[in-house]
Amino acid sequence: MTFADIDNVVVLHGPLSRLTDDEFFDLCQDNPLLRLERNADHEIIFMPPAGSESSLKCGEVFFQLTFWNRQHQLGYVFESSAGFTLPDGSVRSPDASWVPKAAYDALTEEQRLRFAPVCPTFIIEVRSPSDGLAPLRRKMETYLANGVQVGFLLDPTNETATIYRPGQEPEEISSFDATLSAEPALPGFELDLRPLRR
Repeated sequence: MTFADIDNVVVLHGPLSRLTDDEFFDLCQDNPLLRLERNADHEIIFMPPAGSESSLKCGEVFFQLTFWNRQHQLGYVFESSAGFTLPDGSVRSPDASWVPKAAYDALTEEQRLRFAPVCPTFIIEVRSPSDGLAPLRRKMETYLANGVQVGFLLDPTNETATIYRPGQEPEEISSFDATLSAEPALPGFELDLRPLRR
């Protein structure tokens, strides 16, 4: 068992867990070197910065999603620094995410400048070597409970992927010699896993 096999998550309890949405946003802006998320209980979660190899893989995933979106122009693509306020009150920052045009365009300018109160339709999380698998799986279930229609959890170290869809058991893919379909949420989008191999 490695350190990443356990819940390798730092959660801050106490008075800071009672911050309002605006106060939490300001805390994040005042501490740009910290990557913070917040769960539905308003506990603050510290997210360690990704290593270079993990960042490289996240960049590939973001590129493929952006390329598809440029061709179809159905919505907006976000990278890992974008925070979203989900319906349960949590604030999450997927490694890559997609929001339909209608949902994002319906937000006010002020909402778009903060942690937008919208749940992405599609998200991707890329597991870093230091990430515990159990908390990532729980995070994926939280995304689904808040309205995500398709989610990919990628584990480049073990070359495995899991597809999450509401009302279905997670689908495990045991090879990076494959593509993952985000149909019907993202028509025609397939993530090619082969560039994530090293």
